[in-house]
Amino acid sequence: MWLPRIDTPRCTGCGWCVAACPPHVLSLQLQGWRKQAVLHDAQGCTGCRKCERRCPFGVISMVPRGPVEDGRVSQDNENLL
Repeated sequence: MWLPRIDTPRCTGCGWCVAACPPHVLSLQLQGWRKQAVLHDAQGCTGCRKCERRCPFGVISMVPRGPVEDGRVSQDNENLL
């Protein structure tokens, strides 16, 4: 199974990935003065890759799912969030 890795420094916060996500596990959150996409429910992600394909800036890549605890990715894959 796969999870999206968002390259947050390159994310423009356009929201296309959030709109494309069928299970609604991505959201836009304010990080300082700008919005960025965030995976807020790793367990709910189906790995469909729609977010990756829809991102116009190529900042989302899919990586193998690691252990998930309490709805968040474990420290092994903490850079996914």
